[in-house]
Amino acid sequence: MRVTKRIFMLFSAMLLITAASNTTLRPASATPAPVLPNPVLYFTGTEYFTAGGEKLIRYSYDVLNKDQYPADMFAAAPALPPCGKNTKSSRTWVDFFDQSGKRLYGFCALAKPADLGGIWFALPESDVPPSYVYIELNDRQTNTKYKSNLADTIM
Repeated sequence: MRVTKRIFMLFSAMLLITAASNTTLRPASATPAPVLPNPVLYFTGTEYFTAGGEKLIRYSYDVLNKDQYPADMFAAAPALPPCGKNTKSSRTWVDFFDQSGKRLYGFCALAKPADLGGIWFALPESDVPPSYVYIELNDRQTNTKYKSNLADTIM
């Protein structure tokens, strides 16, 4: 009986020491990434347009669960690297990829989660679109990426 009690006490002490050491190893300045869901991407339609004399098709998308992302994820982040000449680009950038991982387009200045309701990429009218696309939300402050589901490019 005494041996069992001593083993239990030793095990409990080791568990407490391990838990205490894990909390002291984290740097005080690190911002933990919030626990957020991955985006749920869905296709909303196409639009034909011309830019620079080239006929293009815009493939438009929305993020079903955009309201689950905090507004501060899309705040201007002048302390982080700029997006080209835009020194006030947002903390979170959004990139479109085809199903094989090829980047198609990106947004670096969305101002609020609701802006995820109007994201898109465009291709020349003569190009066959990829069968599926996905997006990644890259929270540059916490260095966390949220990858969406594969979404169709046709209705």
